[in-house]
Amino acid sequence: MSLIATLLAYLALGAAAGTLAGLYGVGGGLIIVPALIVAFELQGVAPEVAMHLAVGTSLATIVVTGASSAWGHHRRGSIRRDWFLALLPGLVLGAIAGVFIAGNLSGGRLGTLFGVFVILVALKMALGRGPRPGSVQPGPTSMGVAGAVIGGVSALFGIGGGTLSVPWLSRCGATMTQAVGTSSACGLPIALFGAATFVVVGWGNPLLPAGAVGFVMLPAFLGIVLASVPCARLGVILAHRLSARVLRLSFAALLAVVGLKFLL
Repeated sequence: MSLIATLLAYLALGAAAGTLAGLYGVGGGLIIVPALIVAFELQGVAPEVAMHLAVGTSLATIVVTGASSAWGHHRRGSIRRDWFLALLPGLVLGAIAGVFIAGNLSGGRLGTLFGVFVILVALKMALGRGPRPGSVQPGPTSMGVAGAVIGGVSALFGIGGGTLSVPWLSRCGATMTQAVGTSSACGLPIALFGAATFVVVGWGNPLLPAGAVGFVMLPAFLGIVLASVPCARLGVILAHRLSARVLRLSFAALLAVVGLKFLL
């Protein structure tokens, strides 16, 4: 494929990812990583590095989209600054550790773990299991451990962390608005340190294709960022025209198909 054709393909991928993210109200990582795997397969990227490249690139895109989301929540006062700062050290250390764990896994094993994770998320959505509200004020130790787990799992799979951080913050007594807002802020350091570490870990790998800087594919990053943000608004419009149950079950079905593809 020529450079222009490749960039157009990534723009289309970003448009689809942004629309689906806006439609289903999730971070783009659960959508971008599988889509990038398909794109890399079509381009003939070595399977040994395709999964790592997809996860690293996904985290790089979340740096941009996550910063926009976090700023919006900050302006509306929906970020619990004290909880964010308590989680921050764990988020950073966990994200770096998660990347090194991914770097020591084969592409096939990392893909299998991603498939299992996606299916678990699909089951949770299909069963309608939302975060349980609580009122227990967490201490510094529990916040640090939670941050490390959230950061590690999120960086390992190339997601922003909302799947884990929103339920945790809800159990800590946050309102849903505070949980989502604080979660958006948490996604930024995860993506930033995760993507930077993926660049370092993948630097100089002989199997990487042209356009890759470590385990981040620059043409994919540019195409997805340029198209996903405006198309997310289209997804939001579509979401308001469908029932919540239809959205939840359709997204659960989509994730189940994606997860099974990785497992099989």
